[in-house]
Amino acid sequence: MAIQKMTAAQVASRVIRKSNLFILDVRNEDTFQDWKIEGEAFQYLNIPYFDLLDGVDDILDLLPKDTDILVVCAKEGSSVMVAEMLSEQGLDVFYLKGGMKAWSEYLRPVKVGSLKNGGALYQFVRLGKGCLSYLIESDGEAMIVDPARMTEPYESFAKDKGIMIKYAVDTHLHADHISGGRMLAEKTGSTYYLPPKDADEITFAYTPLDDGRTITVGGTSISVESIHSPGHTSGSTTLLIDQTYLLTGDILFVESIGRPDLAGKAEDWVGDLRNTLYHSYRDLPGNLTVLPAHFSKVSELGDQGEVKAVLGDLFEKNEGLHLDEAEFRKAVTENLPPQPNAYQEIRKTNMGKLSPDQEAQQEMEIGPNRCAIQD
Repeated sequence: MAIQKMTAAQVASRVIRKSNLFILDVRNEDTFQDWKIEGEAFQYLNIPYFDLLDGVDDILDLLPKDTDILVVCAKEGSSVMVAEMLSEQGLDVFYLKGGMKAWSEYLRPVKVGSLKNGGALYQFVRLGKGCLSYLIESDGEAMIVDPARMTEPYESFAKDKGIMIKYAVDTHLHADHISGGRMLAEKTGSTYYLPPKDADEITFAYTPLDDGRTITVGGTSISVESIHSPGHTSGSTTLLIDQTYLLTGDILFVESIGRPDLAGKAEDWVGDLRNTLYHSYRDLPGNLTVLPAHFSKVSELGDQGEVKAVLGDLFEKNEGLHLDEAEFRKAVTENLPPQPNAYQEIRKTNMGKLSPDQEAQQEMEIGPNRCAIQD
């Protein structure tokens, strides 16, 4: 039987539909345990490629007969070879085109809502990394918030809809992924905004995203109001869009809260994080739709693959919002998940201090985001 390829987009569709899929991951065990393709109805078998060089006979009884089998490796090559060996044994199998690198970089746009005076808000879901970015469009103009370094999906989306990218915004200095904000601004001629309190070591020009600044997108005056919300970083800024949507960056997630330790200042920023979550956010209307910059589990995905929640519901259900001061301090400073891969180098790249090539950027971003206090 001939082997077939499965793209990251096709795998993403199976994740959203909660379809069955059997994944034979041929990466090393530690790499697999650290980061894999997550699906609620997926089954897994991890056998390192080097253990299969002499053949696949020993694993044939471990593979299903009635479920699609997807062979996965880091870049594609090893999975193709294993898939070919399985095909020679009479199995109908797929391999992941581009491997886990392609999975890490795939962005899936989904509409999360309409705006009051015309226009819409789209969430770009990076399933393989747990990153979320946004495109707000109105009257032919668009703003991109927390863009990934892969800027082409935003540019193509805007081109297809006949809209011009006018603004690129980062809610804070990211430590888990390389921002595409500066590149997007350079390629499209848009204005790049960054909170000034996160820009002390920035080496390039930017426009300050000051507390209280209002940015108008399109002629219908869709307002994006910035609210200083420190804690994850000193400059972390929340965006209030159309008095309806709350883009919380890495401060508040659907099932967790942000961590304050990625700049080495956990003890200094604990108080700021608690004040933002327990006071500043409490003063906001409870019917706002929370749209975070990350998610940790596929269980957070909605029916269309979107990640969102109502602010009032989070104050009832999110455990990170129900801690006394001592419990809170312990939760955000002790027993945290491992820090993101290469996070110091990623921060320096986002400052403009490092200029890694494309391959190096891919390697730096491998793995989950780990921006929450619980992964």
